[in-house]
Amino acid sequence: MKRPAVFLDRDNTLNIDPGYLSDPDALELFADVPEGLARLKKCGLLLLVLSNQSGIGRGYYTAADARAVNAKINAILPREAAIDAFYFCPHTPEEGCSCRKPAPGLLEQACRDFDVDLNRSFMVGDKESDVLLGRQAGLKTLLLNREGLKRETEADKEVSSFSEAVEWILSRFPSEDNS
Repeated sequence: MKRPAVFLDRDNTLNIDPGYLSDPDALELFADVPEGLARLKKCGLLLLVLSNQSGIGRGYYTAADARAVNAKINAILPREAAIDAFYFCPHTPEEGCSCRKPAPGLLEQACRDFDVDLNRSFMVGDKESDVLLGRQAGLKTLLLNREGLKRETEADKEVSSFSEAVEWILSRFPSEDNS
């Protein structure tokens, strides 16, 4: 049975982005993320992270380092807020791969793995590449702009906090859809 999902960027969406995060001990989630993820999950939404990790392709850290950071996210989240799966692109922008957002490779893999209902799904990220991926897939899109600076976007909604993104998603995801 197809399930709706929230596709999430990782760095600067779920956690503070120090730049090329590779050390799990340096991970710091935004304060509103655990409760927001739990609320989404309680409504029956899958939580799937899609992340560009060009630091791997640049040789700054390894895929194992990226997996360790992802594992730490789920280790510090309450069980009811756990991410269902993490997907990442290890390539640099210059490589022209099919998995670096806004290319659809990561999203397509997640949909194969989880039988996602794209018509009832959402994309949340802090970059226009996240928005463009979501729009190409027919998702409702949110641009998380924590800095509040004026940005051009094709997102359905621009928000300034993860909590605001969750409220917007839940307002468009009626509880009767959660059976």
